[in-house]
Amino acid sequence: MKRKETFNSNTLDRDVWLPHYLPAWSSRSATQANYELVSNTLRLFIPTALKLWCPETHPEPLRVSGIQSGNRSGPVGSRDGQQRFRNDLEVREAQPRFEGWLQNTGRVAIRCKMNLTPRSMAAMWLSGFEEAPDEAGELCVVEIFGRSVEENKSAEIGCGVKKLYDPRLVQDFVTPRINLDIRDFHTYAVEWGAERSKFYIDGQRVFQSAQAPGYPMQIMIAVFDFPAWDDGSNGDHVPEMVVDWIEGNSTNE
Repeated sequence: MKRKETFNSNTLDRDVWLPHYLPAWSSRSATQANYELVSNTLRLFIPTALKLWCPETHPEPLRVSGIQSGNRSGPVGSRDGQQRFRNDLEVREAQPRFEGWLQNTGRVAIRCKMNLTPRSMAAMWLSGFEEAPDEAGELCVVEIFGRSVEENKSAEIGCGVKKLYDPRLVQDFVTPRINLDIRDFHTYAVEWGAERSKFYIDGQRVFQSAQAPGYPMQIMIAVFDFPAWDDGSNGDHVPEMVVDWIEGNSTNE
């Protein structure tokens, strides 16, 4: 099945996207995405006054604005939540089951651009829906830290497989330096199936891993800010990620 999101409406399609970032560990009210739909694009951004995300539990100060295409959790007090970042995390707000866009296999691509500083990062990745707690691997399609960017010239582009809590996977993640300007639109993609994952930038394969998650994956898109990394020169900068489109071709075997 083929599908494409072009963000050509005045409102975000709530049948596909949840405008919150991992709300089970906090609340929906505290994880609301900052975004706007303008000129047929989605702009995710972090205003300077945005409060910290999960300030009581996250190991370092973090601000985030993101959307996701799936969401679920167990009851309050359980440890049944998505993308847990500590073993002792407990669900603070139970989440209803939401299956906006899930894929088992196939291809997903994003065309986007970013505006970052050394204290910010932006990414798009696929993460396990976590119907079972070990279905928690990730396929990182693009992850760019502003501190790796050579202005107008190049950046380290993170991509690959992240093991997380999936014992069947091994960490296989790379950060090749690619000659491109992240402030221009580029296309980042992953193709995955039985025992292989391939990662592409502007149609060129940059990495391949001999493994792939074998369960439903949801799309995660977010921009991050790390206040502790500030050197005093960019505290008033507004990090942003602008998405032109996302497309997928799912076999769901």
